Parts: sequence; structure tokens; C-alpha cells
Amino acid sequence: MKLNTIKPADGARQAKKRVGRGIGSGMGKTCGRGHKGQKSRSGGYHKVGFEGGQMPLQRRVPKFGFRSRKSRFVAEVRLSEIDKLDASEIDLDLLKQAKVVPQQTKSAKVILSGEISKAVQLTDLRVTAGAKNAIEAAGGSVA
Repeated sequence: MKLNTIKPADGARQAKKRVGRGIGSGMGKTCGRGHKGQKSRSGGYHKVGFEGGQMPLQRRVPKFGFRSRKSRFVAEVRLSEIDKLDASEIDLDLLKQAKVVPQQTKSAKVILSGEISKAVQLTDLRVTAGAKNAIEAAGGSVA
């Protein structure tokens, strides 16, 4: 094969439509645009979704809901779940191993839900103010 012999496959390239070249071409006079109206004129167009002045579909249908894309990667951990763990030093990797949070979790936040009875040390976890007070009251710490 030589580079100067390469050509597109049959039917791959269509000739450009030549309009306004007489009756016999089938694209003469109005050039396939029909008679009159906005679409027959140069520069004439409708906005996407325009329905002739009727209230468009995207405005007739009510708005609803929101689903955060970040929420898949952020988890909440209760104090009662931390109390059930055997370790005294707790971080995100330990929570994943114990299956307290999903494997795809990138960050977790400890919330005040339930009680904690033992001293634990939290590292690289976000903590609410109430949960922090409860952990420190039990003799633990938050880093």
C-alpha cells in the first residue's frame, strides 16, 4: 500500500449540496427551504425548546430534588459504632476494615449519636462539637 493510493471507501464522502442552480437540480428557487416563514429566511432560527410562545416543557414540569455527588464519598459515624470497636486508636482505614463505612469513603465525620464509654483516640476524622465533648469526657482525644 502506498500513501498516494489511499482513498475513502465508496459512499463515505458525499458531495456538498449545491442549491440555487435551476429547476432541474431539484434545489432551485427556494433551495429546499419552502415558501415564507422564519426558517426560510437567512438568520432565522428558534431557541432550543421554543414552542411557539407556549410555556416550554422544561418550565411546565415542576422542579424536584437534589442528589449530591459528594455524598457517596462522605460517611457519618455514630459514637455507638465507635464504642463497639476493639481498637483504641481509630482512623478511616480502621473504620473501612471494620465495615463501619463503605470502602469508597474518602472522609468521615463522627456525630453525637449513642454513648461512648471507653477512651479512644481519633485521627484524621472530622468530629462534631457534641461528639468531641463526649469523647473527651470519656477520657479520649481528637487529633
